[in-house]
Amino acid sequence: MKLGPIMMDVSGLTLTEVEATQLLKPSIGGVILFSRNFKSIKQVTKLINSIRQLNPELLISVDHEGGRVQRFKEGFTHLPAMEKLGNFYDRDPELAKNLAFSCGFVLAYELLDIGVDFSFAPVLDVDYGQSSVIGDRAFHSNPEAISLLAGSLIAGMHEAGMKCVGKHFPGHGFVAADSHLDLPIDDRSMTELIRDMAPFKDLVGRGLDAVMPAHVVYSQVDDKPAGFSKKWIKEILQEQFGFSGVVFSDDLSMQGAFFIKDIHDRVRVSLESGCDMVLICNHPEMVAEVIDDNWEVSEKLQLMQGYKHFNCDKITHLNHLDNIRDLL
Repeated sequence: MKLGPIMMDVSGLTLTEVEATQLLKPSIGGVILFSRNFKSIKQVTKLINSIRQLNPELLISVDHEGGRVQRFKEGFTHLPAMEKLGNFYDRDPELAKNLAFSCGFVLAYELLDIGVDFSFAPVLDVDYGQSSVIGDRAFHSNPEAISLLAGSLIAGMHEAGMKCVGKHFPGHGFVAADSHLDLPIDDRSMTELIRDMAPFKDLVGRGLDAVMPAHVVYSQVDDKPAGFSKKWIKEILQEQFGFSGVVFSDDLSMQGAFFIKDIHDRVRVSLESGCDMVLICNHPEMVAEVIDDNWEVSEKLQLMQGYKHFNCDKITHLNHLDNIRDLL
């Protein structure tokens, strides 16, 4: 069964009748969960099961990076911000690598255990010390350290059976503006941007399953934000870097996406530019506007399913949890 190219959210702890109807539409291929959808492990598991009863193929996802971006808390290991792994890297790179692997495993195990397919992680942005929205979500200011630590985290996620999503291509760390609230402009040259792209390029063919482009305009390369740009997605990421995995848009309701006013055009241009799935969050009226359109579908999306392949034992989870105890 092919999955539709739209990922929507749901409003509360249980599905409404309208949401249950929407999840059966051919255009819907996934659900992203937020803190408002979580009260307890028992409750969120029941919510996930109710989604799967409607359509067992739907992708179920969440932003679960650690630090300040972790939607589910009570009953879950509160993972550290990735900057903490970067701090360990400066003292002991091999130890940091092992800790990153264990963090990736714990992150993936605990989500897969309740039926979530994948998290939108890891952040591959370079920390320039000037982006409040990225900040301690970034592993490091050194692209080589980011590649090593993110690669280890991804390997841990894979060990548990979860795919990864590297974000925000080609790099959101340099601009100060928050693309949730504004459309950031990065006016550096392509030569300067190569440094930011290095972790993405390094991890192509080394475990990078999916990528999320940034809602940032890199004005010396293209006049469109990366998520709406064939140049960034098709020419650079796919053709030059050889990336053949899944491309997710960032949330099309963010201010950075209002580069295109109409939500129909926003979805269309994202898909035409190379995105396989678009996210529309916190605006059900936008979902309603595009849900009945006949959008093209991507066969790649099924590659992101994780819950079907989850077969890890609790002892392994506890061992990795013990390994990162000092980080928590």
